[in-house]
Amino acid sequence: MIGLRESQHFGINVVVKRLMDIVLALVALVLFAPVMAFIAAAIKWSSPGPILFRQTRCGLNGKPFEMLKFRSMRMDAEKETGAVWAKKDDDRRTWIGRIIRPTSLDELPQLFNVLWGDMSLVGPRPERPEFIAGFTKSIPFYMARHGMKAGMTGWAQVNGWRGNTSLRKRVQFDLHYITHWSPLFDLQILWLTVFRGFVDKNAY
Repeated sequence: MIGLRESQHFGINVVVKRLMDIVLALVALVLFAPVMAFIAAAIKWSSPGPILFRQTRCGLNGKPFEMLKFRSMRMDAEKETGAVWAKKDDDRRTWIGRIIRPTSLDELPQLFNVLWGDMSLVGPRPERPEFIAGFTKSIPFYMARHGMKAGMTGWAQVNGWRGNTSLRKRVQFDLHYITHWSPLFDLQILWLTVFRGFVDKNAY
C-alpha cells in the first residue's frame, strides 16, 4: 500500500516550479548546444530519416503530448512488432543510437518540451498510451503519477528504477516525489541526475 496525502503541486508552487523549469532549461540548452548539434549532424549523416523522433506520451492528468527525442533507431523499428519497449542490445538501434541511448543524450530535445510546458525538468517519466491501459489494471495507483507534469528525470530514475526494472517500485518512488515535492527536492534530483542519470545499466 502507498499512502497518499495532498500533493504540494498547487498555487504558488506551480509558478515556482514553472519558473525553475524555464530558467534551468534555457541554461541547459546553451550548455548542451554543441553536443546537440553534433548529435543532429551524426544522425543526419549516418542513416535516412528525420533527426528528431516524435512519440505520443501522456503527461499531466493523462493528457497526451508529442515528446521529442533524437532518433536512435531505424525508421521501421516497430513495423513488425508494434509498440514494444527497447531491450538490451536492441538490434533496431543505429550506430549513433548505441551511443546516445545508454548515455540518455537522446533525451536532450525534451528541453524544448519543458519550455513549451508539456513537461517539467523533474517529474514522473511519461509513458506511451498503448502501455498505460495495461498498467492501470495491474499496478495500484498508477494513474496517480499523472498528478504532476511528466519529467525528463525523476526520483525513480536517479534511484535506479528505469528500463527493465520493477514498475511497482517506479510508481512508489514517483508518488513519493509528488507528495513530497519542493524546489530543493527538484534541485537534489537534478544534481543526482548528473552523476546517476546520464549513464545507467538499465538505459538501452
